[in-house]
Amino acid sequence: MTEGMVSMPSRIRLEDRECPLSTTVAHVGEWWTLLILHDAFDGYTRFDQFLENLGISSSMLTARLKALVADGLLERRPYQTNPERHEYLLTDLGRSLRPVLVALAAWGNSRLAAGERSMILVDANSGEEVEPVVVDAKTGRRLDDSNAYVFTAGPAASTSMRSRYSTRDHRTPHGAAHHTEPHTA
Repeated sequence: MTEGMVSMPSRIRLEDRECPLSTTVAHVGEWWTLLILHDAFDGYTRFDQFLENLGISSSMLTARLKALVADGLLERRPYQTNPERHEYLLTDLGRSLRPVLVALAAWGNSRLAAGERSMILVDANSGEEVEPVVVDAKTGRRLDDSNAYVFTAGPAASTSMRSRYSTRDHRTPHGAAHHTEPHTA
């Protein structure tokens, strides 16, 4: 388990517990969590700011903030002593999620006509709208081609995970796996 991350909830299947996608969704895949993080990236830090902007119940906000702090994505810090009040600041780990939120927003906007978009990403200096894409850091190539870039078992993969990815040669052209037995040499 990554330092700063809490244990996986029991609703995750046992075989998914080693999958980075499953473990990530367990920590940030909940609706309110993503919206709280979005607000944090927009500069909101105080409970009342989140509460007012999101229209979330105080008990749900309290639970989500506690989980984000426990997962190491936000830091809870006092900003006032009498009465004691806290602010919630993004940690380095939390800030590392910005590209994920940007990609999710871009995906959502890509399904809308330009005039239907309520929020767009712009260059802070020029005001020009930008088109976020995910690229390989080494080559600069876009990673949206599921035939050119595929997942495979990593060095810490279990036998089950290695088996899942040994069937890669049997996938359809769009990346969907056929349900076949792995090759035996």
